[in-house]
Amino acid sequence: MNFRNLATTLLAFLFLGVLATALMDVLPAQTSSNSNNDDNSNPYSNYSGVRIDAGGVVRRDYTLDYGRVNEQYLQSARASYSLLPKDVQAKSPVRYLSLNRLEKAVIDANGAVTEEMKYLAGIQRIRYVFYFPESKDIVLAGPAEGWYPGYEGVMMGVTGNRPVCELQDLVVALRAFAPGKEAAEVVGCSIDPTEEGNARLQQFQQSFGRYDGPGRRVAFVRGLRESLGMQTIRVDGIPATTHAAGVMVAADYRMKQIGIGAEPVPRGVRIDTFIDNAEPSNRNALFRWFFVPDYQSVLLTEDRTGMELIGSGVKLVAEDEIVTATGERIVQKGKTDKASKVFSRSFTAEYAKLAQKSLVFAQLRNFVDMLVCAAHIQKEDFYGKSGWSMEFLGNEEKYAVQTFSAPLRVEPVVGSVVRKGVFMAPIGGGVEIEPQTALQSNNAKIEENEQITKVRNGVKLELQPGQWWWD
Repeated sequence: MNFRNLATTLLAFLFLGVLATALMDVLPAQTSSNSNNDDNSNPYSNYSGVRIDAGGVVRRDYTLDYGRVNEQYLQSARASYSLLPKDVQAKSPVRYLSLNRLEKAVIDANGAVTEEMKYLAGIQRIRYVFYFPESKDIVLAGPAEGWYPGYEGVMMGVTGNRPVCELQDLVVALRAFAPGKEAAEVVGCSIDPTEEGNARLQQFQQSFGRYDGPGRRVAFVRGLRESLGMQTIRVDGIPATTHAAGVMVAADYRMKQIGIGAEPVPRGVRIDTFIDNAEPSNRNALFRWFFVPDYQSVLLTEDRTGMELIGSGVKLVAEDEIVTATGERIVQKGKTDKASKVFSRSFTAEYAKLAQKSLVFAQLRNFVDMLVCAAHIQKEDFYGKSGWSMEFLGNEEKYAVQTFSAPLRVEPVVGSVVRKGVFMAPIGGGVEIEPQTALQSNNAKIEENEQITKVRNGVKLELQPGQWWWD
C-alpha cells in the first residue's frame, strides 16, 4: 500500500510537545530570577507547567497542574508563606504604584528587591496607567491582594486563581519601550519546523511504502518524528533569556497541546479543539495559531494622561499554510480551515476562564498589558515629562532580568488516530504583539463619560518617604 492509500485510513497529528513529567520545587523558579539578591543556580527554568533546560529544550511539566494539586496542598502553601507584611496582604479593588518611586525605593535599599517589589505589591492585572504632572509620578493601578506559591509553580492571589504581576516582566516591557530608545515594533515568539525538516518529512511520506499493521504504524509514526526533527524557537523584541520570553513560549506551546488534544481542556472550560472538528483534506496542510492582543481594549482621557485597559486583552487567530516538497512554507490567504477557525474563536471566547486554571495564559495577558502600558508611557513621553530615565531598572548590570535559559528547541511528538482522512500537521505559530497598534486612533477610544478622569482625580498622592504603593 502506498502513502496515498495509507492516507485514507490514518490521520496523524504532529504537535509541539513532550508528554513528560518532572519534579519541581514548591517555590517557583521565578522567585530566584533576580541575580542581585538570589541564588540562580537552577539547572532549568519553570514557566507555568513548562520547563526549559540548560540546553534550551522545552518540555511539559505536569507536576503542579490545576487538578493535580489538592486543596490541602494549597492551604499548607498559603499558611507557610509568611514573607509578606500585613498591609500588602489586604485585598484591594484598586492598588496604585508609582514606577519612579518604586525605582527610588530599590536604589535607596542598595538594590535589595523585597517580595513586595518583586510582585508589584500583589497587583494581579494592570487596569490603569496615569501620569500626574503635579508630582511627576507615573502610576500603574489594578486589583491586588496577598499571594503565595500556588499551582503550576506560580505566585497567585490568596483568594483567587489569578497570578500576580511580576517586576521582572514589567522591566522587560519597559525596556522594550525605554526612554530615548527606538520602540520594539513586534514582541513575540514563533515555534517552527525547519525547511530541512519539512523536506525530509515530505520525502519520508512519499517513500514509506506499505502499511501492514500495528508494527508498520509504529514505524510510520517514528519516521514522522525523526524526519521532521527538532522545531526551532525564535523570540522577537525582547531578550530570549527573560522570564517574559519563557511565558510567551510556554503559552504558545500549551495552546497547541490543547488544540491537538494532547493536553485536556480544564474542567469548567468549554473549548472546541482543533482535533474535535478536524475534517479530511486533499492537501498536506500546516495549521498555525497565533496569540495577538485584542487591540480594541484601550480607553484614554482626552489629555492622554490616563489610560484604562478593558476586556480580555488577548485573542487567538488562525493561519493556514502548505508545506511544499522543498520544505518551504506558503501562507494560503483567504483559505482558513473550518476546524482551525472554530478552535481559535472558541479559545478566545473562553480565554478568561482558561486563564483562571491554566495560569500561563493569565501571565501572557499580564505581559501583553504591560507592553501596551509601556508603549503608552513612551508615546506620551511620560519619561521626559517626569524626568524618569530608569537609571536602575533600565540597566541590566544593575537589575538583571536576563537570567533564564533561552528557549531554543522543542522536540516533536507524533500521535495518531485511525480516521478517514489525510496526513495533517498542526505545527508552528506563536505570539505576535504589536503594542503600538493598540494605541492607534482606530483602536484607542477617548472616554465618553469621564470614568477614567474620575478615577484619576480620586487618587491621593499623600505618601510617606519611601512609600511607593498605596490603596
